[in-house]
Amino acid sequence: MTTDQIQPSPMRPRNGHSLPAEGGLAGVPLALSPLKRRDFASDQDVRWCPGCGDYSILSTFQGVLPELGIAKEDAVVISGIGCSSRFPYYMDAYGMHSIHGRAPAIATGLAISRPDLAVFVVTGDGDALSIGGNHLIHAMRRNVNLTILLFNNEIYGLTKGQYSPTSEQGKVTKSSPMGSLDYPFNPVSLALGAGCSFVARVIDSDRKTLDATMTAAAKHRGTSFVEIYQNCPIFNDGAFEDLKGPDAADHLVKLADGEPVLLGADRARGVVRDPVSGSLRVADVAEAGIDHVLVHDAHREDPSLAFELAHLCDSGEIAQTPVGVFREVTRPAYDDLAREQVARAMGERTGTEAQDEDLQNLINGVDNWEVSEDGRVTEN
Repeated sequence: MTTDQIQPSPMRPRNGHSLPAEGGLAGVPLALSPLKRRDFASDQDVRWCPGCGDYSILSTFQGVLPELGIAKEDAVVISGIGCSSRFPYYMDAYGMHSIHGRAPAIATGLAISRPDLAVFVVTGDGDALSIGGNHLIHAMRRNVNLTILLFNNEIYGLTKGQYSPTSEQGKVTKSSPMGSLDYPFNPVSLALGAGCSFVARVIDSDRKTLDATMTAAAKHRGTSFVEIYQNCPIFNDGAFEDLKGPDAADHLVKLADGEPVLLGADRARGVVRDPVSGSLRVADVAEAGIDHVLVHDAHREDPSLAFELAHLCDSGEIAQTPVGVFREVTRPAYDDLAREQVARAMGERTGTEAQDEDLQNLINGVDNWEVSEDGRVTEN
């Protein structure tokens, strides 16, 4: 492996392309000429069920990349297994339909070795939170510079309708005919608990918010995690109907940094802290007073408040569901630190002989001894 392969210069234009100056796309060459959504659409027939929420997500994502100015050859989509993981086939960009649950691990290797690429992970609630749970939480813990889009339809759709790690308790499916006994994951709280530096939740049918959130996630330096509520019309139709129907405003809590956390079409209710229990609850603003309504702070280092907001929606019962960016903080990205460490280890020495000597010294370590033929031990 050459030096260029280990550590490509993050600020070197390639093929005459210009580079974004900072953020999650720093070092990723921009397209020479403006692109459109159709430029990122492949020639493959999209094979999802009619009415599937994946169509809206795909179309939005194909529109976000040209808005960001990313060149087609510098975008990579890594997926696992599931309906959502067919995503790379429908993108005219680089990609890999990988193995069950391992997309974050593969994407981590790519992000470390190629800082000149925009790396996206597309996964589902089953793929990421069941067999892939360990890979997901450690990618977020490390803060690798990649964007994870988790499609959550609260069901296993590809294998024809078994309950998933996000299905509500009591869910009747082919694999749980008497109702699921499992307590479901809350993906946003899981991401916050893993220390993810960018955490958001959106809905597949809200194109405007979906576009804005994907854009912000791609621009963030470090791991961005976006949970997307996505309807499965065949095996779990209407799971998020309360968040999409005529009464959606009564159930949606739209988070905006620096703004009071309000809900309702007339924004007459707000999230307040109960003075007795200390927990968050929804109250009439006229009764509680606007000064007592919680003001959202997505840039707060302590994730505890975002964690409380994530649990406003009780598992399996959509009452008040926050959507938007829960957390966006700045901390060093794992892949940046890894490349810096490699550069320090290599130092200024070049040439095969010098690098072989450096490698041997690294293997020897700093705590070793030499044993002579007469049995004397010398500490180095």
